[in-house]
Amino acid sequence: MSEFDHQVDVRGLNCPLPILRAKKALAKINIGETLEVLSTDPGSVKDFEAFSNQTGNELLSSEDNNGEFRFLLRKS
Repeated sequence: MSEFDHQVDVRGLNCPLPILRAKKALAKINIGETLEVLSTDPGSVKDFEAFSNQTGNELLSSEDNNGEFRFLLRKS
């Protein structure tokens, strides 16, 4: 079993597109499901922290792998 239910790949896109695409994906999934977001935008680290605080969706993890960022969100 995978650690996420859905995935959005926004690598190569800059602010605000990673957040907008994640928001759109979260709107389509069920409460409690998880969304993995892959990004290359360095600003997305702070953006996803703020997005989580503002929306109540839980940011389960945030990783930086040599400039490629991975976020795991749980829909609330």
